[in-house]
Amino acid sequence: MDGMAKEKIVEASENNVSGILYKWVNFGKGWRPRWFSLQDGVLSYYKIHGPNKIHAISKGIRIIGEESRKLSKKQNNYYFSDEKRHPKTYGEIYIKAEKMELEAKVVDETENSMHGAHCSGESMPEDCHGTDSDTDEEKETRVEVEADTDEEDDVYFDTTEFLGADALSGQSSFKLSRESPGAGSPPSRSATHVDGANTVMNVVDSSYPLIERRKRLPEPKEIEKSVSLWSLIKDNIGKDLTKVCLPVYFNEPISFLQKCFEDMEYSYLLDRAYEYGKQGNYLMRVLHVAAFAVSGYASSEGRTCKPFNPLLGETYEADYPDKGIRFISEKVSHHPMTIACHCEGRGWVFWGDSTLKSRFWGRSIQLDPIGILTLKFADGEVFQWSKVTTSIYNIILGKLYCEHYGTMHIQGNRQLSCKLKFKEQSIMERNPHQVQGYVHDKTGNKLATLIGRWDESMYFVMRDIAEKSRSYDPMSEAVLLWRKNPPPEFPTRYNLTSFAITLNEITPGLQEKLPLTDSRLRPDQRHLECGEYELANAEKLRLEQNQRQAYRLQEKGWQPRWFKRENDRNTYRYLGGYWEARENAHWEGCPHIFGLNVPDTCQD
Repeated sequence: MDGMAKEKIVEASENNVSGILYKWVNFGKGWRPRWFSLQDGVLSYYKIHGPNKIHAISKGIRIIGEESRKLSKKQNNYYFSDEKRHPKTYGEIYIKAEKMELEAKVVDETENSMHGAHCSGESMPEDCHGTDSDTDEEKETRVEVEADTDEEDDVYFDTTEFLGADALSGQSSFKLSRESPGAGSPPSRSATHVDGANTVMNVVDSSYPLIERRKRLPEPKEIEKSVSLWSLIKDNIGKDLTKVCLPVYFNEPISFLQKCFEDMEYSYLLDRAYEYGKQGNYLMRVLHVAAFAVSGYASSEGRTCKPFNPLLGETYEADYPDKGIRFISEKVSHHPMTIACHCEGRGWVFWGDSTLKSRFWGRSIQLDPIGILTLKFADGEVFQWSKVTTSIYNIILGKLYCEHYGTMHIQGNRQLSCKLKFKEQSIMERNPHQVQGYVHDKTGNKLATLIGRWDESMYFVMRDIAEKSRSYDPMSEAVLLWRKNPPPEFPTRYNLTSFAITLNEITPGLQEKLPLTDSRLRPDQRHLECGEYELANAEKLRLEQNQRQAYRLQEKGWQPRWFKRENDRNTYRYLGGYWEARENAHWEGCPHIFGLNVPDTCQD
């Protein structure tokens, strides 16, 4: 063989490399490791199903990447007889693969700071989740654990795919100008907000007072018993579970009336929407309305206990001057159980009614809310939408969890509307709870894209990202609309949020102002909050026996006190007068439906 031929062979050998590549699958699955081989100008890559199932390494192939070298050592058909013969590590290659378009980035292993940047900045591969204290064995195991299933064989990045947790958190190192101040909490007194056009504006009047509310529930006085849910509902497959009586061990210490108010935790989004509309930015208004509609589901994560079914005529009020809102809800029908609510904010009014249809399917419970929610701003713009389906899984075995799925149409009465899709979780889904949607005008033109998760945060990107090129990264322009509040300082076994912990609180001087129908005065619910389970069960049984007469009472023409059904629509509207009656303590006509007085605090 002449010298020229040898030189060509050496050159070809130097250009033949193998190692781990991090393939960008989509925004739902993020970066996934693949074993690649570059030989004679042809790039091939394979899924990693374990150290013994990677592509065979031929002689003369350079191994690129420290993780690649460690993985290749464990391959059965690749053996190093001497430690000195280990291939030299030259660096790591990250390739963003979008169908046939490839983008390569070589990172020299000597530049350790660059590797750290990958772990904290954008486009973070999953392998970067380790720490400096990780052992070599732990790092090797991490690569093996991330082996993918065959369902990803034909999955590539698609702009209609939903974003996952990694895409939302790992790739969201925004500048402050890209994030709404206080996006996860009410705006501060000097808060400003930045819209998609980078114009700064004051978003809300900062005159809300600061009110201290409780941060924890009372310590339970009794040890809670362990009861099997399956043993109680196994004979009710396919039936309406609203008619099934369960012990208090499966309840949380709030009622469905209070649960309605829990949707108002992020009401500051509506304050912002109102202010944007005042300045003529109606696109930002509908974006914040959409974020508000999604935020109501955030509190359901980890909540596996059922709220109390209210009694016929039971009410709940919430006067929260620290949020600039006041709220009233009432159970207006016994069968079907229907709850109506009305909330007044600064520059907007929100109302609606909901009938919850529930079905038990053996391993899951399906909840279908029926009803329309309406939001009206002071300038006359109105938005209406209905909630999506909720299912609770693993009733028999496993850990209980809930999912929300379906399409939510937020219909406006002017030029703009919004469509949101809550993705149903599949068995192999790695990034659940995804939400994606669009704001569109009357002609169907998509003006902005919404992306996020109902249990975490929501972002928007101007225009339709489906029209962008495949190399476009929407998170490079995404702006944060809303982020879930942090968990409470003192967690509860019910996984209540910090806001939910305050809902059943009777603050000093409040009990004298409440009507006898308010949920805070319900004895079984109060005993459960105090951890008095035997008393709670006894009271719940007594109230449910009395409630059996409610259906006959409703048939005789019973009417709710604060709401009235509209004749032209099958909806309920607030009649007014509640807050005036409260101010004057005129509660005539409000029956004492609970039959007993309960203390405003738990007694030792």
